[in-house]
Amino acid sequence: MANEHLGRTLRRLRRLAALTQEELAERSVVSVDVIRQLEQGRKHSARLPTLHALANGLGVELTTLLGDPPAVSSTGENDGPRFVAVRRAIMPALWGPEPEPPRPDFSLDRLREQIADGWTQYHAAEFDTVMKALPELISDARTATASGDDADRGAGFAALGKTLQLAGHVAVRMGKTDLALTSLERAVDAAGQSSDPLLLPMIVNSMAWTYQRQGRLEDALGIALRAADDMTNAAHTGTADGLKVWGALTMSAATSAARSGDYERAAVMMETAEKEAARVSKLSDSGDNRMVSVFSPSSVRIERVRLAVQYGHPEDALKLAKGMRLSKDTPPSWRTWLLLDVARAHTDVGDAAGAVNTLESLRRVAPTWMQHHTLAVAIVRDLWALPNHPPGLRPLAEFLGVGE
Repeated sequence: MANEHLGRTLRRLRRLAALTQEELAERSVVSVDVIRQLEQGRKHSARLPTLHALANGLGVELTTLLGDPPAVSSTGENDGPRFVAVRRAIMPALWGPEPEPPRPDFSLDRLREQIADGWTQYHAAEFDTVMKALPELISDARTATASGDDADRGAGFAALGKTLQLAGHVAVRMGKTDLALTSLERAVDAAGQSSDPLLLPMIVNSMAWTYQRQGRLEDALGIALRAADDMTNAAHTGTADGLKVWGALTMSAATSAARSGDYERAAVMMETAEKEAARVSKLSDSGDNRMVSVFSPSSVRIERVRLAVQYGHPEDALKLAKGMRLSKDTPPSWRTWLLLDVARAHTDVGDAAGAVNTLESLRRVAPTWMQHHTLAVAIVRDLWALPNHPPGLRPLAEFLGVGE
């Protein structure tokens, strides 16, 4: 199964990084001829080590180079009516009417519950469902900001900030990072008028992630570290919720450092984060984790595995993953990513049987996600190119359409 978009994506990312083909070849230690063949469409794929090297040379995740899995159902369109409605909700028309005060039957508690459900659906990769609900959620949150009661108005701005943050995440998944930043900047404005001291740093973390997706690694690292330091200085890490937000910012900073080529600095940050994550269960929390950053010993370990495998340390990745026990609050999407990263690590160390066993587990856990994931296909394609196929590879290849 050839990736017909690989060459086009490679050329776009290289130009965004302001690199010539020769400069990318030098950075990635990949033949300039291979880069030319890929960009010109004379070569439609490459082995995983080559793709890893190109992604690292460009300063992006491998999945960015290969193409993320679809964020909506195959019948959806990036700029179809549903997404246009989300765009309009994020950016209302010029000179549009101001929000009217909420009606007597309006319930902030119900709105918060709906927003929390939206985040749960987002973490379950139900992007189409979230996109359908977003316009009304944003409209209701804007209505809440027009409340005549100061406390309700502050809570309304908190709801608006959290909803716009969710819209920003969905926009990133749709490949619309500029729209995501617009939504997140408006979320920052709402957070400034809210009564939630943790909302601003949570949104900053989302902005750092979006900067990463745009290749703005220095910007992403800078804002994540500043927000984490601000939280420490303001003594906001004394509760479970506050520590989770600090931890998510620290992990984000580590990812930016690793992607910038400073893997050792990233590893130190992640070790610090994992030690701090052990405190989460000992601190008081809000009782509802759905709208707070994901941060636990399990999530940190998953991120450590990801960084190790992405930046050329597959042995470390397998050592970190061995015997892992995931906590109950680990989102399903994180579990699937862990299996995919472990499969990559097995492939990188030449353990084809281990890679197949892990991919079989991934197929049982998330068959549809796996079928659409370009990296899963790339791993199986590499295994299929081996002279001796390990047991169990053929059913996986047939399932993903490799070798047809």
